[in-house]
Parts: sequence; structure tokens; C-alpha cells
Amino acid sequence: MGQAKVAISIDDTLLVKLDTLVSERIFPNRSKAIQQAVQEKLERLDRNRLARACALLEPESEKALAEEGMLNELDQWPTY
Repeated sequence: MGQAKVAISIDDTLLVKLDTLVSERIFPNRSKAIQQAVQEKLERLDRNRLARACALLEPESEKALAEEGMLNELDQWPTY
């Protein structure tokens, strides 16, 4: 996977915190720290979007759709 260089502007206070993390060897450099932060934020946004979409589902309707094609097969399943 390729990488691209980008230029960003960052608040001075945030930059001091970032540099502290780099100096404490939490991250190897600024670039890796920012890359990880962006990746984690994007993953969090994806999870939130999925959770919102799932909240819109109607459980009874979804269950009916899931069972729709199984009605003819249920009598062929073994009893447990």
C-alpha cells in the first residue's frame, strides 16, 4: 500500500503534546502518531455509522426476512 505526503496545520498546544509522546517513545515519530490517530478516528466513525444503521432496523421485520426462505426446509431439520 502506498503512502502520500500531506501538509497539515496543527495547534501549538496539540503539537507539544504530540512531541511529548514522540520523545517518550510512545510513537516513533510525528507521522506515525498522526497516522494512527486518523486511522482510529476513521474506524470509530465507521462503527458509529454501523451502530446508527443497525438502530434503524426493525427486529421483527428482519427476522421475518431471514426466515422467509426457510419455511419449507424447517420440517426437514432434525429435532434437538
